Amino acid sequence: MASSILQAAAPRVAPVGAPVHPPPSRGPAAWSSRFLAELQELVAFPSISTDPQYAGAVRACADWLARHLRGLGLDGVRVFETPRHPVVYAEKRVHPARPTLLIYGHYDVQPVAPAAAWTVPPFGGLVRGPRLYGRGASDDKGQFFTHLKALEILLQTGRPLPLNVKVLLEGEEEIGSPHLGAFIREHRDRLRADWAVLSDTNLLSAAQPALTYGLRGSLSAELEVHGPAAELHSGIFGGAVLNPLQALCELLAGLHDRHGRVALPGFYDAVRPAAPAERAYLRRHGPPDAQLLREAQVGQGWGEAGYSLYERTTLRPSLSITGLGGGYQGAGIKSVIPPRAAAKLSFRLAPGQDPHAVERQLRQYLARRTPPQVRATLTAQLHARPYTVAPTHPVMRAAGRAYATGFGRRPVLQRSGGTIPVVTLFEEELGIPTVLMGFGLPDDRKHGPDEFLHLPNFWRGIQTSLAFMRELGALGRLRSGTQPLLRQSSGQEREVFAEPITQ
Repeated sequence: MASSILQAAAPRVAPVGAPVHPPPSRGPAAWSSRFLAELQELVAFPSISTDPQYAGAVRACADWLARHLRGLGLDGVRVFETPRHPVVYAEKRVHPARPTLLIYGHYDVQPVAPAAAWTVPPFGGLVRGPRLYGRGASDDKGQFFTHLKALEILLQTGRPLPLNVKVLLEGEEEIGSPHLGAFIREHRDRLRADWAVLSDTNLLSAAQPALTYGLRGSLSAELEVHGPAAELHSGIFGGAVLNPLQALCELLAGLHDRHGRVALPGFYDAVRPAAPAERAYLRRHGPPDAQLLREAQVGQGWGEAGYSLYERTTLRPSLSITGLGGGYQGAGIKSVIPPRAAAKLSFRLAPGQDPHAVERQLRQYLARRTPPQVRATLTAQLHARPYTVAPTHPVMRAAGRAYATGFGRRPVLQRSGGTIPVVTLFEEELGIPTVLMGFGLPDDRKHGPDEFLHLPNFWRGIQTSLAFMRELGALGRLRSGTQPLLRQSSGQEREVFAEPITQ
């Protein structure tokens, strides 16, 4: 019944790239216009978690979501305070014997800088053709909103939900979820579930759904090099005092070898090599080098030899310098040796690596290589382990069948080079797997100017979520702890990447 309601409510899903027109404002068909207007309202909140001046907007967004969840008919709606930004929680329990799904999303967003690069208002929620533009439209407001709208449709049928549902919406994901671990530990009983679902990843394309089964881990850190107590005249002291900028650049240059491999001693020792069957599958179904170069808008690739660009960004680790500062940055000339220089480092870690072990390797490197004329300090800001869930896990099979219902074709399996810290928290603290059921596109400009959500996939996402909740209800009370989360052997690898995901 819910599927038929949605088919009446949502615009007919047109061919990829075709416009999506709201239906007339009468009966169930008016739902799609309202759903879209509500999503525009949600995107309009400048909920930038990293900048303290937007703390009020983050809070206002949390309060809006709490009101919205109450309006959907969910119970136990609360806005929980944390040391920085709130967590929003709601639930609908139908029967203790039924399984429970935990829906996770994050309502905080990245900064919009450089604002001048945007051609649309960053928080305007502008709809142009099949796209809804705005910071957070895809990452992650538009994606998690699909599940809320699916819940609304199920609740409007007047029939009990096929399973118990809990909703957890975070306001600190874009700053590394610094307080979510403590929140989960404090509320472990409240959050107990059989599975989690998170929609913050990509499809392979607008026409091809993809089920993500692996994420890279992460270590983020800031490296500072300190020299003189204050700025020095470069004519008087140049050549006599080591410049912290020069020392920093030399330290950074030593972090890679000439072949693009990370040069920290022992860095690759714990990397678990991918099985040949997995590499062959990813070559068949992953994006080719030419596509990744086109999406990156560069003419030539770089990095570790022996791997495709897709493998380098998913199966292999990397180190990126994401920020660099020091010295005079204004117009014209200022002839000074700065007292300080700093760099921001982002490690992405492959299966088998431990972010704390990598931090120790980096500190040992700095202790050996820092010149005695300066002092280096390292501040680690994020630790997240790599994550892998077996594609043969029953909940992944259910997700595959749901995608086939929502999109009309089976998903392919993919790895992501990104990091989502909450999935390892759910695994470690709640003992449950997380289904990474993304509805974004590889080119929807997440974290960049003119971010957008492809609206046909918003409607398909609602259909997929409806099907997924029904599939999980049909699984019965299957505890995730009885199923293997991680693959164990090359024989299992061959089996995993030979079977259709929807079986």
